[in-house]
Amino acid sequence: MHRLVLALALNLIAITSGGQIIDPSKTIVWGPGLFPEIVMRSRYFFLQLVDSNGNNITEVEEKNIDIKVVINSENSGGHSCRIWQQKLNCRDGSFIIRYRLYETCYNFHVIVTINNQTIPKAAIHAEGPIYEEECDCPKLSIHEWLHNSKCPSNYSQISNDLREFPQINFDKMRNKIIKEFSRPQSVSLCHYVIKKNKIYRKCYGDHTGFKVFSDSILLSLTRKLVVPDTEFFMNLGDWPLVGIKGTLYPIFSWCASEDTRDIVLPTYDITESSLENMGRVMLDMLSVQGNTRNPWKRKIEKIFWRGRDSRRERLKLIEISRRHPELFNVSITNFFFFRDEISKYGPGQQAISFFDFFDYKYQLNIDGTVAAYRLPYLLAGDSSVFKQESKYYEYFYHHLVPYEHYVPIKADLSDLVEKIQWAMNNDEETRKIARAGRELMRRVALPQDVFCYYVSLLKEWSERIENSVEVLEGMERVQQPENRCNCPISKDEL
Repeated sequence: MHRLVLALALNLIAITSGGQIIDPSKTIVWGPGLFPEIVMRSRYFFLQLVDSNGNNITEVEEKNIDIKVVINSENSGGHSCRIWQQKLNCRDGSFIIRYRLYETCYNFHVIVTINNQTIPKAAIHAEGPIYEEECDCPKLSIHEWLHNSKCPSNYSQISNDLREFPQINFDKMRNKIIKEFSRPQSVSLCHYVIKKNKIYRKCYGDHTGFKVFSDSILLSLTRKLVVPDTEFFMNLGDWPLVGIKGTLYPIFSWCASEDTRDIVLPTYDITESSLENMGRVMLDMLSVQGNTRNPWKRKIEKIFWRGRDSRRERLKLIEISRRHPELFNVSITNFFFFRDEISKYGPGQQAISFFDFFDYKYQLNIDGTVAAYRLPYLLAGDSSVFKQESKYYEYFYHHLVPYEHYVPIKADLSDLVEKIQWAMNNDEETRKIARAGRELMRRVALPQDVFCYYVSLLKEWSERIENSVEVLEGMERVQQPENRCNCPISKDEL
């Protein structure tokens, strides 16, 4: 009898503040980090705590939970592999485990425990070699990579964008594109060619520094897989370039709009954070989920916003907030476009950590010069997002449903106060919107999703090109960074 009681106690080990009992054997585990052969700078996977009745736990007190991650592996010399690991508490009953390799590893093992009880579904074993991000090693075909990475079979946004480009012949339009967008002070773009999995480009315009972002993602992809020979033009500015009227030119852009026909890609911001998470960036789609302090019931019941003066509606926001200070914590951080109105709408306030935004229940997303690129991070947090109606969109916007993933507000902000009051009077519904927004971002905007989108677009695009893809005069090679990574086919060959 005592043994039976002890067994039950071991299996049902932690009680949350709501009285729910966590059952480690029922923990839901998912994410690409469970398959370490999928190369990223930071591998990651999720844990969703489940109670003894099979229900997801949505709140858990920190003092009642002790999650430990043990990673064992060895390098080619038989010593412990250099690995950095991190556990992120998302404050909603879910946790993110991520780890970064600093060298090629073998005999890779991961064990995760909750209060000393093993989570069976989180156990990982791989013989290796397991490569770090910079390894330019044996590569998969594009079909193998898409399959192994469990990418969607199709993307409706890609299909819509490419519908008007059933075939492309750059020999007939290449020079026309360069001439049409030859506005060096206002337009910058790069002409890319990928030939035999090597990257070449020639850039045009006075401000081409943002080529580092498109370079980085292409270099990363060509280290992992064999990208088909292809050719394209990349817009390095925020504004989409190809109007509805006039000649239809194939231009890739980070942002699109209802009155343009650019082919949209993930923004440079989310692209960099996907490449560099657990690297040189602090803010990424994983860190934003694991660095908020307060559960919903302890958040401040106001709407929060910080940003530049890059749109007139942002000044109007300051006017509205001054009439209703009990509902708002908003301010402009930097005046550039409306410097002559600082005395009316200033002074500019110092920026704060993005993670501190989520001390507030409601977040506001207002366009800047184009779409505000912070939207995926706001949705991934644990507050409810109020989004301004806009003609601009990013690659994932078609997934967004008003009142399901966000609270819509009019473009002129005329109903903003009314919508805040609605949220305060419908707290549980607003909380559901916050959860749904986060869940959507976990499906379409995490690092692996960004990689999948790029690869899928390059695959579909390359299949439409009729001309022979050649490296043209004046193009420069984009070189892979130097790396001492060993690329053995098997450990026995070392």
